[in-house]
Amino acid sequence: ASGMCSSNSVVQTQKLVDQLRVEAGMERIKISLTAADLVHYCQEHRRSDPLITGIAASSNPFKDKKTCVLL
Repeated sequence: ASGMCSSNSVVQTQKLVDQLRVEAGMERIKISLTAADLVHYCQEHRRSDPLITGIAASSNPFKDKKTCVLL
């Protein structure tokens, strides 16, 4: 049984090494370029961003329809 465990461990380690080789060989994008792209995208779309411009009460499905009245 110990031979089986050892063989299984070798197979798992080989799979890990193969995965790490694939990851190491991937072409990476510089984080500064990606961040600049993200900033540019946000600036281009800020007029249609509801987190910046807000949502009109009439088109907000989560807005309460009734007002609360305190007696």
